[in-house]
Amino acid sequence: MFYYVLKYVLLGPLLRLLFRPRIEGLEHIPADGAAILAGNHLSFSDHFLMPAIIRRRITFLAKAEYFTGPGVKGRLTASFFRGVGQIPVDRSGKEAGRAAIREGLGVLGKGELLGIYPEGTRSHDGRLYKGKVGVAVMAIRAQVPVVPCAMVGTFEIQPPGQKIPSIKRVTIRFGEPLDFSRYAGLENQKAAVRAVTDEIMYAILGLSGQEYVDRYAADVKAEEAQRSSGKKFPRLRR
Repeated sequence: MFYYVLKYVLLGPLLRLLFRPRIEGLEHIPADGAAILAGNHLSFSDHFLMPAIIRRRITFLAKAEYFTGPGVKGRLTASFFRGVGQIPVDRSGKEAGRAAIREGLGVLGKGELLGIYPEGTRSHDGRLYKGKVGVAVMAIRAQVPVVPCAMVGTFEIQPPGQKIPSIKRVTIRFGEPLDFSRYAGLENQKAAVRAVTDEIMYAILGLSGQEYVDRYAADVKAEEAQRSSGKKFPRLRR
């Protein structure tokens, strides 16, 4: 109930009024049945803008930190994400990744839409980074289509560190669904899930027009933080 009140009464109309999103390719989202919406992630605003313009309910895998923040702000944020049915994801290791996949498959198993950002974190500089393979594992195992999505302009309205978004028009593009049925049974094969993930990221790139970086965003962020602090650490994975 809270989800639909926000979407149709409180937050959704306000977002559409303020940001006047241009919506392209909405017809590519299946009218029913399970599917994955895989998008780029440029801004905290992405969590609100995409669901506001989609007719169907979408459940996102959201980072666990949104549910554990301190103080009044932390409690309000956690209440909001729980109220709209988002699933906390611990990003601290392989077992956490497996748990996220199980949660995502549960959503798909109910015939619902699952939203995921394959980069695993927000882009800190507006570029598109290498995707993590969890999206491919879920798509292959659940045998569901993947609809690529590109948020365009959300980095400019709310880049990292900016608490209040600027009021500018944004564009949200959806591409044709990607079918990975040819990979059935190969979700445990590294080459297969890497190929599927790269195909998804290439489709997102075609919609967004971003510069692509063939490295994980989290690694690049960590390296830049290390350089800023002047400390030396072991090399991160490439």
